[in-house]
Parts: sequence; C-alpha cells; structure tokens
Amino acid sequence: MTVPGPPASVTATTESLCASRPLDLIVIGGGPAGYMAAITAAEQGLREVVVLEATPEPLQKVRISGGGRCNVTHACWDPAELSSHYPRGSRPLRGPFSRFACGDAIAWFDDHGLTLVEEPDGRMFPQQNRSEAVIHCLQNAATRVGVQLRTKVMVQRVEVQRDGGFVVDGRGLDQRLKARNVMLATGGHPSGRKLAESLGHHVVPPVPSLFSLSLQSKALAACSGIAIDEVSLDLKLGDQRFRQTGRVLITHRGLSGPATLRLSAFAARALHDSHYKGELKVDWSGGLGRQGVEQRLRQWRVEMARRTLISAKPFEHLPRRLWQAFLSAVAVDGERRWADLPLKVERQLVDILCAQRLLIQGRGPFGEEFVTAGGVALGEVNLATMASRRCPGLYVAGELLDVDGVTGGFNFQACWSGGWLAGQAIAAAESQLVVTESDQTR
Repeated sequence: MTVPGPPASVTATTESLCASRPLDLIVIGGGPAGYMAAITAAEQGLREVVVLEATPEPLQKVRISGGGRCNVTHACWDPAELSSHYPRGSRPLRGPFSRFACGDAIAWFDDHGLTLVEEPDGRMFPQQNRSEAVIHCLQNAATRVGVQLRTKVMVQRVEVQRDGGFVVDGRGLDQRLKARNVMLATGGHPSGRKLAESLGHHVVPPVPSLFSLSLQSKALAACSGIAIDEVSLDLKLGDQRFRQTGRVLITHRGLSGPATLRLSAFAARALHDSHYKGELKVDWSGGLGRQGVEQRLRQWRVEMARRTLISAKPFEHLPRRLWQAFLSAVAVDGERRWADLPLKVERQLVDILCAQRLLIQGRGPFGEEFVTAGGVALGEVNLATMASRRCPGLYVAGELLDVDGVTGGFNFQACWSGGWLAGQAIAAAESQLVVTESDQTR
C-alpha cells in the first residue's frame, strides 16, 4: 500500500488569527494529544481551531517512536487492566479509559483511513509499518476539518482575560492571539510546565522514567546482546519494593529490555531519590525456582556425570555464553566433569541462578522511549473532560500531566484518550455557550 505524501501545512490567514473575535480553541503543542484534541473539537463543530507548534514539524515523537514504526496503542481491552500499565495515574485513568480506550483508538484510526495491526506481544502498529502513515493520517484528518497549523511558534505567555478567554503570545507570532479555550499539550517540554504553573497549576517535579540500568558486573557485560524471557527482577529501595518478570536484554552496561524498562517506570521516583544506587536481585531460573534448580543440578550430577559443565548445559533457556559467565562467577572450570562439581560450588550456582545480587551504579544512557514521570497534578484536572479545575477554559492532556505508561503503546494511548475527551468537552462547552447566547438575545 502506498503511503500518500504529507499535505501542505495549513497556515492560518492573517484575517483569521488577528481578528478581534476570539478563536474557538488554541492548542499549544503539535503532538499526539494536541492533534487528537484539535481534530475531535473541529469534527464536533468548532470552526476556528489553531495548533501552535514550537518546532518546524509537528508530531515528531510519533515519527521517531518504535524505531520509526510507531507503536500506536496496545491490544488491551479492559479499562481496569489498561490502567494498570501506568505507574503514575493508574486508578484515576479508569474513568477516562471507560469512555475512550484502546479499542476506541483502533476504531478511530480505522475510520480515518489507517489500519492498525496487532503483533504477538499485543503492540499495535500501522499496517504500513511506518510512523509516517500515522502522521499522514492525523495531518489529513486535521486538514479535512479545517484545523489550522502554525509551526515555529514558541508560546511564552498565556494570559487569562477578566471577561473570560485567553490571550496567547510568544516567539513566531506576528500578533497576540485571542481564544475562548486553550489546551496545553506540550509533552515533557519545560515550557509547558512553566505555562501550567503561570496559570495556577502545581507541577509535580519531573524525573526520568523508562530507562535501562547500569550495573556493576563485568561478567554480565561480556554477555552483551543476549535476551532472555521470564527473568524476575526484584528491587528494594528503603521500605519500597518493586518486582517485574519478563524479557530482559543484557547490554554492555547492564540490563535493558521490557522487564527492566517496566521496573524503572514503576520505581522511577524511588530510583531518583536514591541517586540511581541500589541492589537488584535477579532470578534467571525461568520460573523453576530454587527447588527446581537444585533438583536439576542434582539430576545432572548423576545423568551427566562424565560430561563437562560447559558441554552439558542443564538449562535450555540459558544461552551458553551466559551459562559460561555463571560458571566463571563461581570460579569453576567449565571443563570440569559434573561428577566432580563440589557441593559448595553447586550451592553458589543455585544462588546466582535464583537470586543473583547486582549493584546498580546508575541510569543507562537510553530507554526504548524516553518518558518523564511528573507534570500537572492529576487532582487539579477533571479527567472526564481534561478541563483544568484551577482555570476555566483551560484543558491539559498528554505527557504534560503527571501520567506515564510503560512501553508497548500505552503512552500514546493516554494521549489519544486525553485528546479525544478534551476535544469532545471543548466542543460541548462551546455548543452550550452558543445556545445560552441565543436564549439571551431572544
């Protein structure tokens, strides 16, 4: 299937932007949440919707996500289960997800000409397997309903008017803009947090989330590139304990992969507070547990008595290179026969396989997708509408909120849900305003 070329950016006319009559909606931030809100509001009848984007091109996070493929959402159908994938915002998101969740996002994109395909692990990507397809879908939808895009506009001030509405100003604007509604969808950029604070919101200080862990282990570093399923991670920081089980990737610095990233997300604040120092306990047994490992080693000692430790590997799920690293860690020669394995070394192997203790010495240099934990406090936003409880006419959605998900399309899903809810609510509020004004003029 051929992906159509991107439509030309719709630049607002001077008459439209500079007119004394306020715009219906200004969306600050041309990311996934901002685009979804703008499109939804316009589809529901708003005529003057403008998106202000600081960079030359909108939707850049969509472009680079998933290695250029864009993991749009996840095949997770139950709102309660879906919300469990968000370290910050889990319980509060159940309500919003009951109105617009993964299935709704899939249907929305399908209605707008983009088919999503589920992969075995539940992640959903565009059928074209390219993030450009998602960008074109959103841009085409925005163009069809008259959403106006202004790029290279860095909003610096949003002023609340005494008689209602807002005045927006910043670099890249020829003239200050007026709007009855403003939506902040600036992602994790500091400018958005400053705007939110200037409008009366408390911002939870942001810290990194979704990152790999740097570990103190030369033996493990020698196994860089190995990925293993069903690895259990156990991290204790003070009186807090975090556990995850899943696929782990060994890197030249430590550990990455889905289970590690998920652990880092749920432990983001605790790790930050501990300066990314601590002890990680790793269970490599693949679910066998201590009893199962002990039984397997005793069995090998008898059945493989004449074979060497390295040639007769007792655990099929462990790559030979990693098994060799474990043998080196207990200082035993891999050419030694199973019959000659000392009981003391056998116990040491059990300890490494079931509870290897590794020192965390820092945060890794990269994550599958960098996300921040922190943002506008959730209690200050009505999550049914994304409307600010502090500033009438202001809406907040996306990563600017103190909401973050694990990898797998969950962060984008929060953007689609929040943007759709905000767009619906803004359109409904404007519709009610028109009805009220009409009644007053009779």
